[in-house]
Amino acid sequence: MTTADLFESMASPLPPVEAIGPASYLLRGFALSHADGLIGALHDIAAAAPFRRMRTPGGATMSVALTNCGMLGWVSDRHGYRYERIDPRTGRAWPPLPDAFSQLAREAAVQAGFDAFAPDACLINRYLPGTKMSLHQDRDERDFSAPIVSVSLGIPAVFQFGGMARGDKALRVPVFHGDVVVWGGVDRLRFHGVLPLKTARHATLGEQRINLTFRKAG
Repeated sequence: MTTADLFESMASPLPPVEAIGPASYLLRGFALSHADGLIGALHDIAAAAPFRRMRTPGGATMSVALTNCGMLGWVSDRHGYRYERIDPRTGRAWPPLPDAFSQLAREAAVQAGFDAFAPDACLINRYLPGTKMSLHQDRDERDFSAPIVSVSLGIPAVFQFGGMARGDKALRVPVFHGDVVVWGGVDRLRFHGVLPLKTARHATLGEQRINLTFRKAG
């Protein structure tokens, strides 16, 4: 099935909650009622900590631009992948986690069966048409007991949700503005990624997709 076929198959009404693993859930449209507040806060975050394309430890430049908010921010350079309290570009602490962000993350986690989620980091990725995220695991956090909460804003994408090994077959899950994916527990270290984005335009965000990834990193 092609990417176009995947999106065409979503023409029928979507279920509000869809299990995509034993402890993984797709919450269709869960963030829509929060979207205006999220986008407004996002502008303030990007003004204080601008989006940038970081380098991998191997020296390649990432196609996806990123920034962070919260007590800890995810960074990558020749020294490796890690969390830092200080933005290496500005020399200042990352912007604090907005109330709109933390409220949505907590509510989504509860909806997926993960109570008492208290994120201290939000990685914000900006995808343009043609950009992608290769399959990877989120394993730079100190404690894997907390879930991952991933929020999609802007143009559609195809989220890949694989297994515990990079070579495992991955589900292809179309995600749209306002969709939230939550995974944890036995699924916490599953490989995941995003296929190259098709050209599209969102009424508010234009030709881009913003992904908010909430974690308990410290």
